[in-house]
Amino acid sequence: MNWRPSASISAMRARAEMLGTIREFFAAAGVMEVETPLAGRCFGTDPAIHPMETSFTGPGYASGLPLYLQSSPEFAMKRLLAAGSGAVYQICKAFRNGELGKLHNPEFTILEWYRPDFDLRQLMDEVAALVRRVLGKPVAVEYISYRALFGRYFDLDPCEVPVDQLASLAVKSIEGGLPAIAADDRDGWLDLLMTHALEPGLGREGLSFVYDYPASQASLARLNPDDPAVAQRFELYYQGVELANGFYELADAGLQRCRFDAENRQRVENGDPVLALDERLLAALDRGLPDCSGVALGLDRLLLLRVGAASLSEIISFPVDQA
Repeated sequence: MNWRPSASISAMRARAEMLGTIREFFAAAGVMEVETPLAGRCFGTDPAIHPMETSFTGPGYASGLPLYLQSSPEFAMKRLLAAGSGAVYQICKAFRNGELGKLHNPEFTILEWYRPDFDLRQLMDEVAALVRRVLGKPVAVEYISYRALFGRYFDLDPCEVPVDQLASLAVKSIEGGLPAIAADDRDGWLDLLMTHALEPGLGREGLSFVYDYPASQASLARLNPDDPAVAQRFELYYQGVELANGFYELADAGLQRCRFDAENRQRVENGDPVLALDERLLAALDRGLPDCSGVALGLDRLLLLRVGAASLSEIISFPVDQA
């Protein structure tokens, strides 16, 4: 039996240095480090994310309390923001079921932070500054809207083109077998084109921020007031790898509830169970979330790019098959 870590000692040192750099960056910026529970009673309703479950048995819960391992600390951190925490960040573990590969491990390390009074561009600039600091080099930065990206490569407007044209384009553009996607699933075809046709080429000359995603793909973000067809969301890519996902955060509790309900309806259509809404988050939003932008950044992937590794198994000490 192989008991040794899959990551080299040098990769472990690089991880320690990265974590130190991140903490120095936020200390200088006056952003407070916080901790929130890894296991909670609720899980997000995003139909693309599948939970890992556990339970607590003990005083008050003789029959067991079902718990979910978090896929992100977002909901708990927003409760801190509503309580008046000010700018906060967290480095923690996150968990997602069904994800395993060169760039996926079911347990991974995430950096998440929230900036009151930052708009999306200010947050993107801060993300770029942090990533450059971790990479140790002044890489170029590109900002491009989701619409402009599809216009550049496919000469179409992703929010307006008929869905059958998207399906036909996917068949022509993507080699190999395609996953099962409903003929009328616009977001399904857009996501397939993004991940398989566009994403591999993003960030090859530096950091690429793609912003203003379709509103249907950003349930936690505010709509763009100048164009309600898109939401104030961005993703960051470097060397063809998705690194970060950010939002100008939705603060309307009623609208957020409606979006969660819509995601649960999509889960039912997908054959997945309905998940209970996080009423504590909704109560915090109702109390008042400050105007803020927030972002989640995958630290394992960032470390992989920093050291030039080909797979997460090279920079995670014990991936799931060796845990």
